[in-house]
Amino acid sequence: MNSMTIKNDQLEMPLVGFGTFYIANEDAETTVSQALEAGYRHIDTAQVYGNEVGVGNAIQKAFKNNLLKREELFVTTKVWPGNIAWEDPEKNYDDTVMALNESLEKLQLDYVDLYLIHAPFAKERLAQWQALVDLKESGKIKHIGVSNYNEQHFEEIKAAGLPLPEVNQIELHPWSQKTELRSYMKSNSILPIAYSSLAPLSSWRTATGQQSSKTDQMAAQGEKDNQLFSSIAANHNVSEAQVLLRWAVQLEVPVIPKSVQIERMKKNIDLFSFSLTKQEMEELNALNKGRGLAWQYGDPIEFQ
Repeated sequence: MNSMTIKNDQLEMPLVGFGTFYIANEDAETTVSQALEAGYRHIDTAQVYGNEVGVGNAIQKAFKNNLLKREELFVTTKVWPGNIAWEDPEKNYDDTVMALNESLEKLQLDYVDLYLIHAPFAKERLAQWQALVDLKESGKIKHIGVSNYNEQHFEEIKAAGLPLPEVNQIELHPWSQKTELRSYMKSNSILPIAYSSLAPLSSWRTATGQQSSKTDQMAAQGEKDNQLFSSIAANHNVSEAQVLLRWAVQLEVPVIPKSVQIERMKKNIDLFSFSLTKQEMEELNALNKGRGLAWQYGDPIEFQ
């Protein structure tokens, strides 16, 4: 695959974007500016990340400096749905509309290219989705989607007679490949976007405060699998992270890696100068172990 963008019906977006989870608002302007200068043209943020102001400042700085034009940049943000289990009030239709307007103000944009419901926590899911459908009609959103949804949630939308999401952002990497969900999504023209692509690496989320549900057993498995990643990386003179990101890209799945180190940023977007062999893809596919581990809830990966 040699294209740096992917098309799915009316949606066209970069295959490699820049994620901003765990980037503080006070650091976001500098970090996102560096990412834009490194060539990233998809920036992914979210209401709950608390960094939309910093992200917006970086975007406006890039426009002011003539680094790029608005139509050359793909911006994704997400509405936090609320979660009663966490004593976090659910958003209704009006709350969802208000959340987008607040995000646009912070980002200093007239529209976002993609707006997602961050998770299917809320009983008000359909009201939230109806809000996104209507906001797309208004022109404030170019494309609409969800994150962390499964087949049951999509069937709920179908039953309500509403259009299906264009995108579902999910944890996706060789440990958690979600083949059945991806097959369902493909048959319904729903594009997956991968997050936590680097979860199998032993270095993933080891910094203070960066929580995950990776257990000591999983970390040990990561050390073992890193030998395979390292071997494949050596074959192509790339990093282990590039191997995992290329795996997804070769499956025609967009990725949104994050790094605050410039050299890693540059490597993470350099995914089109090499291709994994059929054997290497098969070796990585053989690592599938079940569900994901990025969030602090849900079923853990089952290790043999």
